[in-house]
Amino acid sequence: MNANEQKKAAALKAVDFIKSGMIVGLGTGSTTTFAIREIAVRLKNGKLKNIKGIPSSMVSEKLARDLNIPLITFEDETQIDVTIDGADEVDPKLNLIKGGGGALLREKVLAQASKKNIIIVDASKLSYKLGVKWALPIEVIPFAANLEIEYLKKLYGLPEIRKHDDGSFVKTDQSNFIIDCNFGKIDDPYSLSTLLNMRAGIAEHGMFIDLATDLIVADKNGIEHFEKNKLNEFYSAFVNLIQV
Repeated sequence: MNANEQKKAAALKAVDFIKSGMIVGLGTGSTTTFAIREIAVRLKNGKLKNIKGIPSSMVSEKLARDLNIPLITFEDETQIDVTIDGADEVDPKLNLIKGGGGALLREKVLAQASKKNIIIVDASKLSYKLGVKWALPIEVIPFAANLEIEYLKKLYGLPEIRKHDDGSFVKTDQSNFIIDCNFGKIDDPYSLSTLLNMRAGIAEHGMFIDLATDLIVADKNGIEHFEKNKLNEFYSAFVNLIQV
């Protein structure tokens, strides 16, 4: 399977966990797009009924509306049955780095509200440690951006505000900036997460700690499904999939 075929295969496997009547969190990104499209197909052919989606970004919201997927907000429901989303990096404990697409704040809100949080990736996203393959996206309020850059330097990070090709700052759906901070290998994501959570100017960061319940990985040989509560059983299979 090529890269797109792998993404689609992982997405279709994830959609199998959705049952009629569920509230579904709709993640953001190229892999999740395949899942959103498949949900629409199954609604149209009757395999799924009475599904209501809560999107994690304006991009996912537009796609879902274009595909006639019924949408609600947290004013209607405060708990999600299943969220399907992607990730930029995944470690063997199913901790994640997310935010490459800029939707990390809303994505974490959905993840925290979900009974089951299914992450779909291709094997290139697997890593022994977070930070090895991906800088950490950090969403900051514009008022505090320079302060947080200096703070991140004190944590031995290499921060850079994300910009468009024309030099203008990327803004999130909440009108915040994103700082991509390269910490290198993150040996203790729990401690770093705590330090970032303490800063008033940081709206959210892209480390998702203990939030994924399931991981679906596609590679050229097929699909692997990892469950958080059965990681010991699958650890060797996970490690064998990591692409250095």
